[in-house]
Amino acid sequence: MAKTIMIVDDSASLRQVVAIALKGGGYDVLEACDGKDALAKMTGQKINLIISDVNMPNMDGITFVKQVKQLPNYKFTPIIMLTTESQEGKKQEGQAAGAKAWVVKPFKPEQMLNAVSKLVLP
Repeated sequence: MAKTIMIVDDSASLRQVVAIALKGGGYDVLEACDGKDALAKMTGQKINLIISDVNMPNMDGITFVKQVKQLPNYKFTPIIMLTTESQEGKKQEGQAAGAKAWVVKPFKPEQMLNAVSKLVLP
C-alpha cells in the first residue's frame, strides 16, 4: 500500500514539483496551501510524512509543526521543512518544534526522495 505524504506550501508550483517527484517515487500525495489548510485536512487518515514550508500566510511552518505535535493521531508523524531559510537559528527553531529534517530550496527531486525514504517507515 502506498504511503501518504502531505505537502504544505503556499506556492502551487512548488507543491506540483514536489508532488510529481513523490508520485514518481510511488507515494500518495495530499496538498495544503498553508498550516491552517493542512490542519483542516488532517482528519484522522494515516499520513506517513509531512513536508512543510516555513514562510506561509495564515499559519507559518514552525507554528504548524507545533500544532501537529499536539494532535494524538499525528504526534509521531515525521516532518521535513522545505524552505529558502538556511539560517541556523531557524533550523534550531524548527527542530525544537519537532521537524526531523531541513531541506533548503532549490532542491533536487532525488534529494527530496532520499530524505523522504529515510523518514517514512515501512
